[in-house]
Amino acid sequence: MVMLLLLVLILTEIGFAAFALSGKFTRGEWAMRRLCVSAVELLAYLVMTLLPGIDFSFRFMGILVILVLQLIFSAIFWLIKRKNETIKGKPPIVVRAILGILVIVLAMVPAFIFTDYKGRHLTGEYKVAETEAILVDSSRTDEFENDGSFREVPVHFFYPENTDAIEAHSLPLVVFSHGAFGYYQSNMSAYMELASNGYVVIALDHPHHSFFATDSSGKAVIVDKEFIQSAINIENDVYDEETTFDIMSKAMKLRLDDMNYVLDTVKSAVKAEPDNAWAFSSDEERGDVGSALSLINIKKIGLFGHSMGGATSVTAGRRNDVSAVIDLDGTMFGEVLGIENGEEVCSTEPYTTPILDVRNQSHQESCEEAHRLQKDYVNNVIIDNATEGHSTYFKGSGHMNFTDLPLISPFIANALGTGDVDPEECIDQVNALVLEFFDYYLKGKGTFKVKEYY
Repeated sequence: MVMLLLLVLILTEIGFAAFALSGKFTRGEWAMRRLCVSAVELLAYLVMTLLPGIDFSFRFMGILVILVLQLIFSAIFWLIKRKNETIKGKPPIVVRAILGILVIVLAMVPAFIFTDYKGRHLTGEYKVAETEAILVDSSRTDEFENDGSFREVPVHFFYPENTDAIEAHSLPLVVFSHGAFGYYQSNMSAYMELASNGYVVIALDHPHHSFFATDSSGKAVIVDKEFIQSAINIENDVYDEETTFDIMSKAMKLRLDDMNYVLDTVKSAVKAEPDNAWAFSSDEERGDVGSALSLINIKKIGLFGHSMGGATSVTAGRRNDVSAVIDLDGTMFGEVLGIENGEEVCSTEPYTTPILDVRNQSHQESCEEAHRLQKDYVNNVIIDNATEGHSTYFKGSGHMNFTDLPLISPFIANALGTGDVDPEECIDQVNALVLEFFDYYLKGKGTFKVKEYY
């Protein structure tokens, strides 16, 4: 339907240009016909919103704005030129048609890049509520800012909507950390699935590591360019082992400090009330956060994350108050202690928190190769030394198949790395596995036995 809308608009522009070039029209006549065509194009879009695939979402906001503005300016131009008897020149008609088509194509780009993704089917009994706040860490200055401002960590809550029907402090807390230049919504389907099944989920942003965040003043905070470049260079093996270790150690410290601060601050607020470390945009938001906090059982805490967020969760999971950890296709950088003779030195301290390591196919092959060569690879070392360590992989999967991105924007996800697995089936199975793991280790429900692969 998106392509059909684009073709309708382009053919209308071409048809009008051909008609205008076929005869001699005064500027007034041309302006009147241009106004009619602009009205027809806007009407065509509005009519097509009645069909599947075309709507008023952000995907089509650009083309809607363009069509409305085009109609307004066409009306103004007609009012100015309606009595003008000068013959309209043909070159301007051609230029106008070309520019019109170009603007339409550019405005339609988001509709092609993004899908009309509306989430996945939820299996739980609860409707899900959402709210958010920003935690201001007065013990740290933000190293990415130049004004000495404190480090701020946005937190986004997902929790059962009907809090009155749920016993206070009875639900486990699960905290999620996104990947490098990711976004807190990267695994929204997992948060929603967990919350619908009786969990309070907090997805946090790591400002300047996340693609986009908002600070307590409402200012947009975009990902740091140097961080992006260093991540790309590491992925492409540009640096030697020591340089990579230094960069990753600094990045992991920032993320671990964020995670630990969120856990400590949330636990304190559950026991008492949110203090001045919490920044809210409204009293309603404060009340909603209070409702979410009232449900949390701080003795049942799980962590999970994707990619670098998975690594963050693993190292933070060594805390005594964490009961379960899931790493979604992350290399456990936080467990690398240093570099000796060009090789990573990995922590061999037993990992006592139950842990699940979920990998894509190439990641699994790398782990198997390290075992065959009897070389230390950090994920292998941690799982092998875990009291309750589980690992599995998804056949045909790529790195981004463990997020919702392939369902939201296949174009971007493919550029970042996906496999040939069905993206809907993959994320549904991943979410089911996440729920099963946390149900067992945080709620004591059922059993947990992971397959070799899925």
